[in-house]
Parts: sequence; structure tokens; C-alpha cells
Amino acid sequence: MTKVLLRPAVSADVAAIRAIVRPYTERRILVAKPPVAYYESLQQFTVAEVAGEVLACGAIHVFWEDLAEIRTLAVASQARGGGLGGAIVERLIAEGRRLGVSRLFCLTFETAFFAQHGFVPLDGSPVAPAVFAELLRSYDEGTAELLDLDRVKPNTLGNTRMLLTLS
Repeated sequence: MTKVLLRPAVSADVAAIRAIVRPYTERRILVAKPPVAYYESLQQFTVAEVAGEVLACGAIHVFWEDLAEIRTLAVASQARGGGLGGAIVERLIAEGRRLGVSRLFCLTFETAFFAQHGFVPLDGSPVAPAVFAELLRSYDEGTAELLDLDRVKPNTLGNTRMLLTLS
């Protein structure tokens, strides 16, 4: 079996990340972002490298002191089903613990996959009203998805909001 290297992304990985994500954005599974967004959030990304090639990616984005999102999880088509997505999720869960958050959120069509990692469907608001009001100030589309705001419905139709409580 070929060795998988999970590591923090570096700027040279952005082209590969964008190439991996592109098919998912074309099918409206992931939200399309301009290149600058990947560079600005680079420190949030973990990549899976196999034989020197980046084949999967995922990011963690902190919303509030106790809450972060796993986002932009994608695996190159030739590597799907090989466990890279699961390895990235487990690394991001560990990163959430390191960051001190107690809950992780995701917005996904892959509910069975995330359920295998302990995520459950989220019903209602995941934050207190005062935090909700603060989060409304964010320009981040992921925040709008977390809060289930109507303005993101065209992009996320059919997705499920899921939550993992870290122990």
C-alpha cells in the first residue's frame, strides 16, 4: 500500500486543491470560491499526499469559541473510496480538539459518510441567540449555512447540516 502523508497545506498546494475541488463546484456540491479565497484560508487546510501528489483536502474554520466547521472536503476522482476523505476528517477532528472547540459542524450531501465519524443531523440553531446575532455580522458564506439563512438556500438545496460534539 502506498503511504499517505497528511500535512498542513502550503501555498504551492493551492493549484492542486482547486483542481480537486473543481468537479464538486461544477456539480454544486461545494461552493465555488475565487483563487484568493484559497490563499487567504490556506492555514485552515490539511491535504493528503500520495507519492508526491495531493489527492485530497479539507479545512477547518472556527466560527465561535466552541464551534468550528469542517469544509471543502474533497478527494480527487482517481482516489475516491480509498480512505483519504476519512483520514482528512479524522485529522480535522483532532485539529478541532487542539483548537479547543467542543463542536464541529458540516454541511453535506454525504450524510452516511459523516455519520461514520459521529456527526448527527442538526435541527434548529446550533448557537445561543446572542451568538447568532454576532455571527450575522460575518461575511463568510459558511456562517450563513450554519445559521440556515435563506440567502444560501440556492447553493445548499438538499444539503444536511450535521454536528459532532467532541468529548
